[in-house]
Amino acid sequence: MTLLITHDDVDAHENPPGHPEQVDRLPAIRRALADMDLTREDATEASDETITRCHPQDYIDTLAIAAPRQGWTQLDADTHMAPGTLRAARLAVGAACRAVDAVIAGEAPNAFVAMRPPGHHAETAKPMGFCLFGTVAIAARHAMEVHGLTRIAVVDFDVHHGNGTQDLLWSEARALFVSTHQSPLWPGSGEPSERGEYDTILNIPLPPGSDGSVFRARFMDEAWPRLTAFDPELVLVSAGFDAHRDDPLAQLEWSEEDFVWITKTLCDLARDHAGGRLVSCLEGGYDLDALAASVAAHVDVLRRAGS
Repeated sequence: MTLLITHDDVDAHENPPGHPEQVDRLPAIRRALADMDLTREDATEASDETITRCHPQDYIDTLAIAAPRQGWTQLDADTHMAPGTLRAARLAVGAACRAVDAVIAGEAPNAFVAMRPPGHHAETAKPMGFCLFGTVAIAARHAMEVHGLTRIAVVDFDVHHGNGTQDLLWSEARALFVSTHQSPLWPGSGEPSERGEYDTILNIPLPPGSDGSVFRARFMDEAWPRLTAFDPELVLVSAGFDAHRDDPLAQLEWSEEDFVWITKTLCDLARDHAGGRLVSCLEGGYDLDALAASVAAHVDVLRRAGS
């Protein structure tokens, strides 16, 4: 049965009023998944040892010092810390690593990590884009260092380029990072010429207004051959749902059915190459109704694939 890992304490990560990465995102997801047949588990915090597989200790220490006792600390133009933010970020990393442990041990066929803040924009020593730690990149390194895996596929379908994941895995030959994203759009990275030290980064920029048919064709033409040739032992997913046509932060035109399609496709990849082992981690998605519907569709595919 699909494993769902979350924790109510992430609601203590509050952003200023009007910020798109709002507390209500997780309650909307919880309601959408409430009646779904899943194995449910609370997250536990990641240790410094785990986080330093991608980030230096002094970066973690700097965030701890910056954490406010009340109100907010502004880390950059759109990244803030509230009193509960650092614990939430540690819980998110801990949840992703626990999900990796569970699918590798055969405790669950696949997993969805419903946590916030998101993680795919945080670079080696730089918080960005609502993100403090590179959650999925850390989970990939956890799979390598703890479980000895040598071929991990990381697929990011968030509407924004996963610049942080790319930075953290740039010199990592054991991970193939594939990102589809709108371009031009913040953060401005993600060009096809950005290929990594070992040619293990594949960026697929999509022009504004692209619908699901454009995405599907580009993914099958460009990403699928690379992913299957890589023969991954584990599939990690940065599952952002902000490419939905109703999302306020971008201009792609996807529907729930496009998220169903990419989830089925990645489950097929995991089935054929990785014994079904797939861990999906929530990233973006800022229209609450579209987010809830898209996550429910995504997790339902995971549930059916794992049954």
